[in-house]
Amino acid sequence: MNFEEYATAWLRDRKLADRTRERNESVMRLHILPTFGTGSVADVTTARVRSWRGKLLAAGVGEPSVVKAYQLLRALMNTAVDDELIRRNPCRIKGADRYEVPERPVLTVAEVFAVADSIASRYRLLVLLAAFTTLRFGELAAPRRRDIDLEGLTVTMRRAQVELQDGRLFDKAPKSVAGVRSVSFPAELLDAVTHHLEHFAASGRDGHVFVGPQGGQLRRSNFRDDWVKARKAAGVTAELHFHDLRHTGNTLASTAGASTRELMTRMGHSSSRAALIYQHMTSDRDRAIADRLGAMIRDGGGGASG
Repeated sequence: MNFEEYATAWLRDRKLADRTRERNESVMRLHILPTFGTGSVADVTTARVRSWRGKLLAAGVGEPSVVKAYQLLRALMNTAVDDELIRRNPCRIKGADRYEVPERPVLTVAEVFAVADSIASRYRLLVLLAAFTTLRFGELAAPRRRDIDLEGLTVTMRRAQVELQDGRLFDKAPKSVAGVRSVSFPAELLDAVTHHLEHFAASGRDGHVFVGPQGGQLRRSNFRDDWVKARKAAGVTAELHFHDLRHTGNTLASTAGASTRELMTRMGHSSSRAALIYQHMTSDRDRAIADRLGAMIRDGGGGASG
């Protein structure tokens, strides 16, 4: 069985989200097929896998990409074992399926507001919600006006935006039931939320909360330049990614007294203990976490109004 033919059919038949499929096809095309594509499935040996991995790293391919490529190849070869094309999976290199994730920077409350105050006004609330609700960029790009509860001080997540490499945008349901949730935001952000809805959100109950300067859907690719400029203007670490605001918010919520289970629920994480998490996480407790975050905002000298 030719490796490329088998790999192509394997990817085609897998049930994957569009963005995941796109990433897997890219990894297969860039990092796996150039080495193994012309031979047979049975030609893939442990020695060849070890040599292939070493050459990728030596060529400067980032370790996360090499790990992803190894994981994808291992999954493919597991199926080849099930199909009785080979007797044993050749991907047996200890430690090749993981890497040490470097510690991401954590901002202080004052630094969060410094970045928020340095970015274009239409994106100020985006920064604040990312830090104080720990919502992802794709989650923040999806909500409509009706998802904002000004009385309950919550943002309800029903979907997340995905941007494909060809520029297509679409909203999709979260990967698990844990992703559908209402997250409380501090009352100290209410003025900023109200200001944003009045001046920048699209009109109508179904209008997107965050849109671009021309009124189109918010795009990560277009937002990146604004983010880099604001980060530099605020004088924070050059290594700060927008996603690090989520890490910052998680750390601040933990400091505010949130338990591990509460953090997992607030962040939309799913696990085998999801049912137990839902049983113990209550909206009142989530409100208390947001109130503690609000106290941090006041103590940190941040101003939330637009």
